[in-house]
Amino acid sequence: MRNLNLDPKYLLKRWGPPILLLLFFLAFVIWINQVDKTPLVSREGQTFEKAVVTEIIQDNLMPDGSRVGEQRIMVRMLTGPKEGEELETTSSSGYLFGAGCTVGMHVVVMQSIAGDTVINTVYTQDREMTIYIFAALYLVVLCLVGGKQGLKGALGLVFTFLCILFVYLPLVYRGYSPFWVAVFVCIITTLVTMYLIGGPTKKTVVATGGTVAGVVIAGFSATIFSIASGISGWNVSDIESLLTLWNVSGIQVGGLLFSGLLISSLGAVMDVAMSIGSSIGEIHAQNPTISRKELFKAGMHVGRDMMGTDSNTLILAFAGGSVSMLVLDYAYDLPYQQIINSNNIGIAIMQGLSGSFGIVLAVPVTVLLAVLLYTHEPAPASGKPLPELPEN
Repeated sequence: MRNLNLDPKYLLKRWGPPILLLLFFLAFVIWINQVDKTPLVSREGQTFEKAVVTEIIQDNLMPDGSRVGEQRIMVRMLTGPKEGEELETTSSSGYLFGAGCTVGMHVVVMQSIAGDTVINTVYTQDREMTIYIFAALYLVVLCLVGGKQGLKGALGLVFTFLCILFVYLPLVYRGYSPFWVAVFVCIITTLVTMYLIGGPTKKTVVATGGTVAGVVIAGFSATIFSIASGISGWNVSDIESLLTLWNVSGIQVGGLLFSGLLISSLGAVMDVAMSIGSSIGEIHAQNPTISRKELFKAGMHVGRDMMGTDSNTLILAFAGGSVSMLVLDYAYDLPYQQIINSNNIGIAIMQGLSGSFGIVLAVPVTVLLAVLLYTHEPAPASGKPLPELPEN
């Protein structure tokens, strides 16, 4: 028997339309990235170059292990106009900038050159390769443990990350609504990820529809919370910097908070939708005669088991991002009314609860969509049944 997966007609039917759509999407991405950025600060003559520490001229390490002031060190430049040269520079003792340098440490040097004058300072430890290695290890482990599905999941993850960089950011910078740009990105990434994992099946359609519905519900829940509580995207802690963007580039900074919520909740909602779609598909495949009512009840049982854990996952993720703020509030022993009514706490609560609304309400939407699709009988035409997507 001929292997269907190697049949040219099957391959063309399976991958032809997606590849064609991908080419159109790539052309769109290239077009939207043709944008001239308005410089916010002058960086003429300033570059960030790699270097390695060769000598500690004057250390700033105290007997108690703390660092005070600056280190004076010698570095050998690995990139830039001064590549290969030994230069004296400084490294501050700050936690955000600088590094506790040791001989042999690779660092990033902020370098300004004007004529014969060269000003250097250590910006931070060079951690670029560490990031690449850990990201690669994660993808390798995902592929080894998940097999073929793990590889597809890794491709979907990479595609999502690239969409945020090369679709979301350029469109927001062009002045489009961050909320609807986030919705667009969520739809595109969901379609691609679900198609990679599930192929052209009913399960993919169900999971995609449920994910998009859940994400949009999360966004509208946040909007309603914002109107009722008076919290908006203008209440974020870095609003001063964002106002500069608004004045210079026309970016709709007020919508960034809610668009970020959509992207943050995408993964959890996607997990719920795919799990429910897959479960209902399996139930229907094992018992094709099951009624819509019984199939809906079975799907809701599966969904209810997932609601609590996935909602907790999302709420704890947002809570984890606010731990530093909570510790400070606790240490200062701030009054309850001050804490509960602060903008930062309100934003964290809005993000956690709105995302959980999306997860919870995505369950009945996904179950209903799955029941309608799996139990749908295609109407005959010209004596022949209409083509139907496979269930799994």
